[in-house]
This record gives sequence, structure tokens and C-alpha cells, in this order.
Amino acid sequence: MPGYTGTKDDYLKRLRRIEGQVRGIARMVDEDVYCIDVLTQVSAVTKALQAVSLGLMEDHLAHCVVDAARESHEAGDAKVREAAEAIARLVRS
Repeated sequence: MPGYTGTKDDYLKRLRRIEGQVRGIARMVDEDVYCIDVLTQVSAVTKALQAVSLGLMEDHLAHCVVDAARESHEAGDAKVREAAEAIARLVRS
């Protein structure tokens, strides 16, 4: 079971809000809104997605990694490696 199961509805609500923001950006581009205003909205969506990512990572560490570490040292190491790789992908994006 994913670590975010308890907060799934909150994540879905936030993602739907972000989805609406992205549709709004597309509408802005379609309506030839000033570039800087579009970029401001892109920045807001980016920050919102980063907040979702950080929350998911926190849930993963608190649940999945901790549970794996309780299972065995090897399982814990594997989950830590997996989390580190995910963090590296987030940092690069």
C-alpha cells in the first residue's frame, strides 16, 4: 500500500487544482496574454507540483522506507537508494 494512502484525497484535490491552472495557462496562450503573465502562472504551477512532489516524498520516506528498514537492512537500503534516485530526478527537473 502506498505511503500516501491516508492523504490520497488531498493529493487528488491539489492535482485537480493544478490541472485547472494548466488549462488556464493554455487559455492564456490561446488569448495571446502577455508573456510575463503566462510565465508567472507557469511558475505557480511548477511550485504547486514541487509541493506535491515533496509531500509524496515525505510520505514515501515515513512509510515505505521505514517499513522496509523494519523488514530488513537490505530492504531498507534498497528503499533508501530508490528514494535517493527519485530525489535526484526531482532536483534535475
